[in-house]
Amino acid sequence: MELRFPQDKIASEEINKKKKQPYAEEKGHYILVIKHLFKLYHYENGIPVAEYFVATGLNSGDKQSVGDMRTPVGRFPIVSIEDSSTWEHDFNDGHGSIKGAYGPWFIRLMTNSDTTVSKQTWTGIGIHGTHAPESIGKRATEGCIRLKNKDIRDLVKSLPDNGINTIVEIIE
Repeated sequence: MELRFPQDKIASEEINKKKKQPYAEEKGHYILVIKHLFKLYHYENGIPVAEYFVATGLNSGDKQSVGDMRTPVGRFPIVSIEDSSTWEHDFNDGHGSIKGAYGPWFIRLMTNSDTTVSKQTWTGIGIHGTHAPESIGKRATEGCIRLKNKDIRDLVKSLPDNGINTIVEIIE
């Protein structure tokens, strides 16, 4: 596979270090998130088409319990892409409920015992936009993957069939 982005070499090295086979060679769309690099890579038919900086869970490591502020590790099919532009969320930071906290789109992931490394089931995990773009490139979320609103719009626009048949792999 031709590497188009400087971080692709790092991504390949990280996968090999963990003795994993890269799945970017799969047919169709595939998304790889490398948490410690704060990067999301989008591939189509094994060819890198985009990369984005992201925010991940406030705490490092694989998700172990509800509320632990960790992003789960595993291979997650996309369940749906939902309009989240009117959703509200209270981050318990004293600012109250914030409309548009999830940005324009929420890509819902299937995070169950068959897809998570921890063999646990989580709800509400996804990839979404943000009301706080300054959080990108940091550990800042309750467990989701967060992108700048422009980036989530571009990603959603590039995924056919509401993201169905797209796998999102999240590794440390």
